Amino acid sequence: MHRSGPAGLSGLCQVTDHLYLSNGRAAGDPAQVTRYEISCIVNVTETASSRPPPTPGLEYIHIPVSDSPLSPLSGHFDEVADQIQHTAERGGRTLVHCNAGVSRSAALCMAYLMKHRGVTLLDAHRWVKASRPVVRPNSGFWKQLIRYEMELRGCNSVRMVSSPIGEIPDIYEEEARNMVPL
Repeated sequence: MHRSGPAGLSGLCQVTDHLYLSNGRAAGDPAQVTRYEISCIVNVTETASSRPPPTPGLEYIHIPVSDSPLSPLSGHFDEVADQIQHTAERGGRTLVHCNAGVSRSAALCMAYLMKHRGVTLLDAHRWVKASRPVVRPNSGFWKQLIRYEMELRGCNSVRMVSSPIGEIPDIYEEEARNMVPL
């Protein structure tokens, strides 16, 4: 039986039947990789230092991108989305991770959901956030996701707005308004 809800900060979070999201520590835990029957790991970090030992039947892909708003993550949207889909079609499961499982890996999971599940960026964010509540791609990755949604759908469900901390996606503004003070 696989966990269907958030696994917290320390575990693998199930996004779909065949897609998981985590931080680097969880991805490097062979017991978790085995328990969730992961057959492909996509590591989105600057270095491949968290690479697990070679395991038969486990495909490993390293996407060397830093968590900077200026990093060109969008150049990997199609590649990673198609890899996740291809792995799923073969009956496998993909784990996408970065250092914290918050920005880079979340953005790539959202790109997959838009491309292969046909959802809007807004819905992709809600979907991934329901699986891993700490997700929060940086502003540069949001801009790249917004451009990608326009390429895929011809319209946008999220837009960037000005805030005291710089440009942010309008959904963060909405989330802040809906927060109830303690």
